[in-house]
Amino acid sequence: GKFSKSRGVGVFGDMAKDTGIPADIWRFYLLYLRPEGQDSAFSWSDLMLKNNSELLNNLGNFINRAGMFVTKFFGGTVPNMVLTSDDKRLLARVTLELRQYHQLLEKVRWVA
Repeated sequence: GKFSKSRGVGVFGDMAKDTGIPADIWRFYLLYLRPEGQDSAFSWSDLMLKNNSELLNNLGNFINRAGMFVTKFFGGTVPNMVLTSDDKRLLARVTLELRQYHQLLEKVRWVA
């Protein structure tokens, strides 16, 4: 049913923390389920299914493919990169965006 703190229906911040499930898994699941104009339904079995099938399988597949690519084309060793000035500008921009993103996450963490 619908989450209701007064009726004890749902999983809330303190309960989620007490499960021992890492915050990043909760973040993934909540973003995956985010409502698009309607309420979302939560179930423990769906959390486990999405974590295993969507997050772990997809991430594991990506890592496996990257490792196979490096093995096949680079003898199992990632070659040294030579960065151009454009590469360096892009990395600086990405670094700035990530810092701002992390700062905003920290603000949300303390506000909640």
